[in-house]
Amino acid sequence: MDQVKTQGPSKADSLRESVASSISRGKEAVSAAASDAMDTAGADLKALQSDLSDLKETVAKLVSRAGDEAAKSAREIAGQVSTAASDLAEKGANVASVATDQAKTLVTELENISRRNPLGALAGAVAVGVLIGMMGRRS
Repeated sequence: MDQVKTQGPSKADSLRESVASSISRGKEAVSAAASDAMDTAGADLKALQSDLSDLKETVAKLVSRAGDEAAKSAREIAGQVSTAASDLAEKGANVASVATDQAKTLVTELENISRRNPLGALAGAVAVGVLIGMMGRRS
């Protein structure tokens, strides 16, 4: 039996060394693969962050332009409304001026008629008063 012990490494020792070597190589391969995966994931994450930042800037520009366009449209509409209101007010003032002038002309004509024919003017006033009274009774 002593002869078997002194002959050198046995098959079991050789097998143990082979398994230990395989495990060591496996650990190194897994470690290298994990390191590569982490590096790749880090690079992908940085690229994603950059893309998201670019997207954020693009959306901010789009919203800003849309807001500017909306404000511009609102200013244009306000200007158009203001112009229309001014035109309407001017036309109303012109109509009022013309109506005032016509009323003055009518009053002047009635004064001239009543100076030339006072009895006719008095008869006309009585007739108008009677008509107004009759219309008031119907209501």
